[in-house]
Amino acid sequence: MTLPPLVAAALGPLVAGLVWRAGMLTGGGALIAAALGSVAAVAGLDWMLLLLGFFLTSVLLGRLGREEKQRRSASVIQKQGPRDAAQVLANGGIFGLGAAAAVGGTSSGAVAAVALGGLAAAMADTWGTEIGMLSRTAPRSVLTWGPLQPGMSGGVSLLGLAATAGGALLLGLAALLLGWTAPVAIAATLGGITGAMADSLLGATLQHRRRSARTGRLTERVTDLDGTPTVHAGGLRWLDNDGVNFAATLIGAGMAFQVHFLVTKLGAR
Repeated sequence: MTLPPLVAAALGPLVAGLVWRAGMLTGGGALIAAALGSVAAVAGLDWMLLLLGFFLTSVLLGRLGREEKQRRSASVIQKQGPRDAAQVLANGGIFGLGAAAAVGGTSSGAVAAVALGGLAAAMADTWGTEIGMLSRTAPRSVLTWGPLQPGMSGGVSLLGLAATAGGALLLGLAALLLGWTAPVAIAATLGGITGAMADSLLGATLQHRRRSARTGRLTERVTDLDGTPTVHAGGLRWLDNDGVNFAATLIGAGMAFQVHFLVTKLGAR
């Protein structure tokens, strides 16, 4: 279903403005979200609804147990509070490019699979992070299986893994209900799970890790809670959590493309 172009273009700023007023986006984050929303809405109501579903579930899960999550992860996570432009673009950029391609007339199943695979990866990772941080057991490193502080990249928990799979599966089911084909929905689901797992692996290996001079613990913060600068402890200095998130959506999109190709080819036999 398509909307009149002017109406569709206005939906992005309207929704982004509401989320900004709710305190969940910075000004820059709202601008990027408005642009993504407008492109998605012009591509079609189905595109807009998927993007809206991702943002709404992210907002709601971010509020779930917020005080407890902040208490557990305050000394680890660099960016807390409203999402900024880099965070929004890292999570929704691939999907936005797919929506733009659809607006331009390139509306194939492969394009949809790539776009939805990227968004599913972002959704799966967000669900896994927000729900996983409420786990009663400490997260474990995907490399060493040693315990990690909640919020530290590269950690997983059974609750978080279940939430990761649930987020990807929900997006795939939503895509199917909104009229996308079964190959696209399957590709998006598997791409989402793959991308989210790649996020954990990249977070444990290549992402910039720092160490608190005050406590000696690993962190992602540039400065400690008391303002003391932290020191480099591993990973690539230029690769932060936003970069890893973008890489994860790219990997999810790539996996979705391959799965869509295989499923379509098998279905044609």
